[in-house]
Amino acid sequence: MKILNFGSLNLDYVYGVEHFVMAGETISSSSRDTFCGGKGLNQSVALAKAGGNVFHAGNIGAEGGMLRDMLESAGVDTHLTKEVGVPTGHAIIQVNEKGNNCIILFGGANQQINSAQIDATLAEFSAGDYLILQNEVNMLAEIIDKAYAKGMVIFLNPSPFDDKLKSIDYNKISYILLNEVEGAAISGKTEADEILDAIRAKYPKMKVVLTLGENGSVYDDGKERTAQSIFKVKAVDTTAAGDTFTGYFVTALAEGRTPAEALKRAAAASAIAVSRKGAAPSVPAVREVEDFLAER
Repeated sequence: MKILNFGSLNLDYVYGVEHFVMAGETISSSSRDTFCGGKGLNQSVALAKAGGNVFHAGNIGAEGGMLRDMLESAGVDTHLTKEVGVPTGHAIIQVNEKGNNCIILFGGANQQINSAQIDATLAEFSAGDYLILQNEVNMLAEIIDKAYAKGMVIFLNPSPFDDKLKSIDYNKISYILLNEVEGAAISGKTEADEILDAIRAKYPKMKVVLTLGENGSVYDDGKERTAQSIFKVKAVDTTAAGDTFTGYFVTALAEGRTPAEALKRAAAASAIAVSRKGAAPSVPAVREVEDFLAER
């Protein structure tokens, strides 16, 4: 089975500053670091490290080579990642001495997907193959419509949540993976059980995975509702927690594991990720996850 992630690729430019720059002010930074990012990239890395047969489709600019290199080093097939004539999507991040940040996002190449690219990409996949989507690229509705027509199994992580997500047909989504904030935005409810009930009532064919931070996660397909608690670790950096969870959950299902087993592996992988610094570099290899579970 093939897993296609049609997702974002970002460069994160991180500047260390004493304080956030004010209107009309020019300040110097004490440091500048460049990191690979984007929910699409993080999830592809997690899918591949979990053992999935992963293909990443998306766009970069001329300066985005390190993003392709990062994917390939994790075992992701990147022949569907294209270079386009606009800058790579990126974030300009100020981090002050207290560790707080201030971020400017530029969609760049991530917003240059077109119908021809969608058609050429999906032509390489068949009914039953998995498609993973987030909300950091354009043309989501068209990607979903065309993948659904092919019979692909569609997973949506509706993050970041915005009005663009109102244009898609959720009845074509096989699995939705979302947190409490996103769940509340879709359902109009705030309590976990109410969020699940409302989403299931509105979209009865869609399976739901709701992550609840320190309260774990829940899977609901209308026939069963399965909960998974977190594995307690010392958290260092939660940046890639959700993307790691998504990658491991999806790959576990692709391997034929039950939803309960998939939740457990995803929770373990996420626990390891938050105990390390960084985003994509914090995603554990599958053997690390298996050793982690064997010790518990």
